[in-house]
Amino acid sequence: MKINNITDAEEFIDSLTDKRPATAKMMLDKMIESLELGQMYYEQNDNQRGILRLTACLRVLQDSRHSRV
Repeated sequence: MKINNITDAEEFIDSLTDKRPATAKMMLDKMIESLELGQMYYEQNDNQRGILRLTACLRVLQDSRHSRV
């Protein structure tokens, strides 16, 4: 799944509800890592809109990760 906005991030989180906890955590961690890499790409290219968009998505995913612990 590709995450382009907050709605996509929320749908991704919803898709994890039917997964085993260990699998859901692994998938969430990998998606966060992927978005962090995308954010770094936008930072290198000075794309403020991309940075802000991914920052918002990351916040949603990270908040979800902390609430699952």
